[in-house]
Amino acid sequence: MADYLERLFSLAGRVAVVTGGSSGIGRAIAGALVGADARVVLVARGEPALADATAELTAAGGAVGFVSVDLGDRAAVASAAAQATAIFGQPDILVNCAGVNIRPPLPSLTAADWDRTLAVNLSAPFLLGQLFGPPMAARGWGRIINVASQQAIRAFGNSGGYGASKGGLVSLTRSQSEAWASSGVCCNAIAPGFVPSPMTREVAEDPVRSAALAARTMIGRNGVPADFEGIAVFLASAASGYVTGQVIFVDGGFSAS
Repeated sequence: MADYLERLFSLAGRVAVVTGGSSGIGRAIAGALVGADARVVLVARGEPALADATAELTAAGGAVGFVSVDLGDRAAVASAAAQATAIFGQPDILVNCAGVNIRPPLPSLTAADWDRTLAVNLSAPFLLGQLFGPPMAARGWGRIINVASQQAIRAFGNSGGYGASKGGLVSLTRSQSEAWASSGVCCNAIAPGFVPSPMTREVAEDPVRSAALAARTMIGRNGVPADFEGIAVFLASAASGYVTGQVIFVDGGFSAS
């Protein structure tokens, strides 16, 4: 049994880059990949949180490094990719989880808000895919996992820019799959349900809204970061070799209700 599971899910010898890997869902995904024996580079903006996450995962026996970068800066993205590659080598797995959600009502959303949201949530995954996808294809194996949102398929209050960026990310996932799946690079998206996090603090701290979201799920609760560990290992591993171009909803049935 152990050999069978290892053949399906082990990431030994693989290198992963996880943006947004210092907190929330990204941190849980990074920990899961480390647990499956991948070497992992965390990429995010805040160096103290990156250092804390790296120390914690390293203490648990993982091979982990980090790069601090503002993913909204196009030139910095290219520099960060080079720095990440220098730590463990070219990545086999790219997880795009970093995001921003600027939340004024749509009529008040400024062009600067729009540009910032798309730069982090959509342009950075595109740019990192362009840097890492072709080398994966040349080696004949790779995984790109984009963390999308319910807002890719439905409107939520005061998240017009965010929803547009996540809709674009889902479409980008399909385009990446079309480009590279025939070369062994499977590209998929995860769409979370509502998960309390620093980015969703406004809703998470409102007990009425938070309870209403939980009530809309079939399971009867909102998500937690640990809910994304299993799907991340599956999509990053050999087990998902015939799964590509898909959006997998990890939401307790929210999207099906």
